[in-house]
Amino acid sequence: MRKLFVLFVLSLALSPVIAQFPMGGGARPGGANAQNMNVGHFYGKIVDNSNKAIEAVTVQLVGNRFDTVSKKMKEAILNTTITRANGEFSFENLPVFGSFKLKMSALGYKSVEQTIKFDIKMPAQGGGSAGGGQAGGGLTQMLGMVDKDLGNIKMQEDATNLGNVTVTSTAIPQLTLGIDRKVFTVDKNLASTGQTAVEVMKNIPGLNVDIDGNVTMRNAAPTIFIDGRPTTLTLDQIPSDIIDKVEMLTNPSAKYDASGGNAGILNIVLKKNKKTGYNGGIRAGIDSRGKPNVGGDLNLRQNKFNLSLNALYNERKSIGTGLLDRNNFAVGSFPASSVHNTSNSTNQGYFAFIRGGLDYFIDNRNTISVAANYVKGQFDNNQEQRVDSTIGGIYSSYNYINALSNANFKNFGSQLSYKHNFAKNGHNITADVNYNSSNNDNLSNINTQNYYPNGNTKGLPVRQQTIGTGTNNFLTLQSDYENPLNEDSKIEAGVRGAIRNFTNLSDQYFYDHAAGKYVLIPTISNKYKFNDQVYAAYGTYTFKVKKFNFQLGLRAESSQYTGTLLKQNGADSSTFNVSYPLSLFPSTFITYKMTDKEDLQLNYSRRVNRPNFFQLMPFPDYSDPQNINIGNPNLQPEFTDSYEISYSNNHARGANFLASLYFKYNTNLITRYTYQDVNPVSPTGELAYFNTYVNANHSSVGGLELTERLPITKWWDFTINLNLFYSQLNVYVPKTPTSAEQNISNDMWSWFGKTNNTFKVAKGWSVQLSGDYQAKTILPPGSGSGGGGRNFGGGGGMMFGGGPQSTSQGYNYPRFGWDLAIRKDWTWKNGQSGSLTLGMNDIFRTQLFKSYSESVYFTQINERRRDPQVLRLNFSYRFGKFDASLFKRKNTKADQSGGTDMMGGGNQ
Repeated sequence: MRKLFVLFVLSLALSPVIAQFPMGGGARPGGANAQNMNVGHFYGKIVDNSNKAIEAVTVQLVGNRFDTVSKKMKEAILNTTITRANGEFSFENLPVFGSFKLKMSALGYKSVEQTIKFDIKMPAQGGGSAGGGQAGGGLTQMLGMVDKDLGNIKMQEDATNLGNVTVTSTAIPQLTLGIDRKVFTVDKNLASTGQTAVEVMKNIPGLNVDIDGNVTMRNAAPTIFIDGRPTTLTLDQIPSDIIDKVEMLTNPSAKYDASGGNAGILNIVLKKNKKTGYNGGIRAGIDSRGKPNVGGDLNLRQNKFNLSLNALYNERKSIGTGLLDRNNFAVGSFPASSVHNTSNSTNQGYFAFIRGGLDYFIDNRNTISVAANYVKGQFDNNQEQRVDSTIGGIYSSYNYINALSNANFKNFGSQLSYKHNFAKNGHNITADVNYNSSNNDNLSNINTQNYYPNGNTKGLPVRQQTIGTGTNNFLTLQSDYENPLNEDSKIEAGVRGAIRNFTNLSDQYFYDHAAGKYVLIPTISNKYKFNDQVYAAYGTYTFKVKKFNFQLGLRAESSQYTGTLLKQNGADSSTFNVSYPLSLFPSTFITYKMTDKEDLQLNYSRRVNRPNFFQLMPFPDYSDPQNINIGNPNLQPEFTDSYEISYSNNHARGANFLASLYFKYNTNLITRYTYQDVNPVSPTGELAYFNTYVNANHSSVGGLELTERLPITKWWDFTINLNLFYSQLNVYVPKTPTSAEQNISNDMWSWFGKTNNTFKVAKGWSVQLSGDYQAKTILPPGSGSGGGGRNFGGGGGMMFGGGPQSTSQGYNYPRFGWDLAIRKDWTWKNGQSGSLTLGMNDIFRTQLFKSYSESVYFTQINERRRDPQVLRLNFSYRFGKFDASLFKRKNTKADQSGGTDMMGGGNQ
């Protein structure tokens, strides 16, 4: 890591390289580059003085053509069309260099002629836009400008010359840096081929992934979005091959959902076809454990329709080992004791994914989109544990625990969206409905046999059975409006409603040896549901004053929560309601354009993190007898005030540097807490330790994050991310009849680093070596509750062997690991291509997740390892030819919006 850090520092000292325009001053007529630049598109609508559409207007587009006889450029009619009943016309596949004349004539109307053109200029690379615009937004905006809306053209009136447009043919880099977000292009990531979104996150700078696939960003769990919308999918249910890019918004503006206050938003943008005609591909792979995967996609785009279809079948086998040592302090009549626990688990099964979508282009300015996805899977887990117990310094007994579980899950998502583009470029309104539904059922059997130290059995085996089901329905409705007032100002506004219904049913049985059957235990069986509603509205105003860009935003959200413990065994149902008052969430972004390549930004936002189902669930989970988990229905939301100062410098062609100094202050922080109480499952009434959640007094996190992407040579692309941070946590819990007073303070300096190296070793051959290092760090508050990791069921629970959860007092030990992938690419003349990728994770078998935690009752060390050195081989084949109409209007404004593709669009 010291060598990598030195390399990182040296990279900053390299002399800047002036960016070159890919074609120089222009394309030679008839040259190779000329055809590739025929991607321009003019369209518009012809109306009379009362703004009524004029049908059957003859529209001619006149431009310059190379005359082979005179060897000179001459004016010629390039295309002719007639307006439809709605007055619309369209010209496509146009060269983006030079000027054109538009001639319009119709019986009874005065002919109109106007000059139009694409004026190509090379913009500043990668800088943030007003208000901290989207990373890579410069490229997106440039592509949008070759797709020109001429607006409503009135006959009998002089038309004004259209504004200039800008375009570039520069390829999109793997990592694009902006002030308010970092965008990682997944297509260029070799190591995640044929896997899931969890593996994608492992290779993204700034993200930390634990052994369970939970993702943290700046030491906290972010909110997971798909195409700008909340989802019930977990990261392990999303195939990596359908992901286009991942956007990390560390400090979102008022335009975005205020939830997930600790770590911002992680937005996964799925691939969507933008090419006219057809194209697609097939994929297949296998790993060293004999588990295959196969998938494919098909895209059809013609006239008014765009159809996309993706499918994947993936089998997985995960093997994990664990070690736990706990020392329990003496309490009352109970002497000090210790527990040594070793475990081995194997989890295997499959999941299948299918996604389809249809865009209907009503006309040049109106588009309707529908999309749906379906996920189904099943996983079986077999975990074996040996627990050795010492009481009062004397080795007293040991037991074997065998846990078998089966889980099935289904997930359905659907979207319906509408977008209208007004005549003015950038002026639009959208509306969409998103519905996600997931359900799961699981069956687990835990068999525990106790033994004396001499190996003789100690009583009859304890056999526990759990039968559970769960559902999660999530409905969101929203509308967004955007209006550029002029070149230097813009307003945006929107409304959003989100309604979620969650149900969990869990029956606990113990085997009655006398009766010879399992018997339901009502005291520890629960049936629970909740309804969560959040309503929001926002507005932002963006404007420019000289070199300063400002964005001022305000979001208002209100929410309410209703939880019900359902009636069972003669008991009455109990319901509680929590209504959170209307809260305001301001945001401010101030950007100073230092040079064409340098930006300096100061931003502030306020966000909220509301308790989730598992944090609120008021009944215990006995799946791990050593660690009983229970929620707290009295939890309150936590609020975060977030400040950032960011500096961005595109100091060389293809090179980006971003430095961010950040500070977050949290009140009512939701964190884990341990207390002692009587174990209702124990026949002798023994005390047990319960892990739950409480609102801490406050916490703060501050740090410096540095990210550099640098093409060191033509064959070596280097990216490094370093995050130095300080965490502080303060928790006070008053004394209760069953637990002592706890006043906990925990603080620590730490750092995290990640590097990604891509080498082009020969024609068609590339190698990717990526690694990360996590120094000793404070346990994240609310550890294990977020991040959308390896759940494989969407219903929670400790699948894959899970592991004990920690208290707020403790730390993670340092860890590091390296992944390696090698790929061979082929391209054939007919437009088809293929690739073969061989990859291995944790190649040196160094990824050991180890943590220390403590409370007033015990100290505990936990070690876990999962799936080191798994080899994967994947092959992909793509068919279809590049079409210059890739940048057709159709629904281009929706296409260019980044997250407004198949799964609902928008960013609210």
